[in-house]
Amino acid sequence: MNEYVPILALGAVAVAFAVFSSLVSSLAGPSRFNRAKLEAYECGIQPTPQPVGGGRFPVKYYLTAMLFIIFGIEILFLYPWAVHFDNLGLFGLAAMALFVFNVSVAYAYEWRRGGLSWD
Repeated sequence: MNEYVPILALGAVAVAFAVFSSLVSSLAGPSRFNRAKLEAYECGIQPTPQPVGGGRFPVKYYLTAMLFIIFGIEILFLYPWAVHFDNLGLFGLAAMALFVFNVSVAYAYEWRRGGLSWD
């Protein structure tokens, strides 16, 4: 248990600092609200009105997000595999081949749905 005391102490200091900072900023900071401060900021462009239930996002948005997820997960698993490639042997090669096949299926789906055409 003595090994975890510094980690717990650091966590306690982090939580205390976050709570203290939030309390001090809410007490000491100005609280003058106006309409401009409460509006969404869109890089200097006037906000476009949205329907009451929220607007519908085009499918292209989700396809682009899916591309980031696919390649992020691929890189996340390829780096440790490349570092320990010699130690893993044939099992590591087969496991990574299966993983790359699964990623390529997701990539092919993305390609068929038109997620790679940037028009």
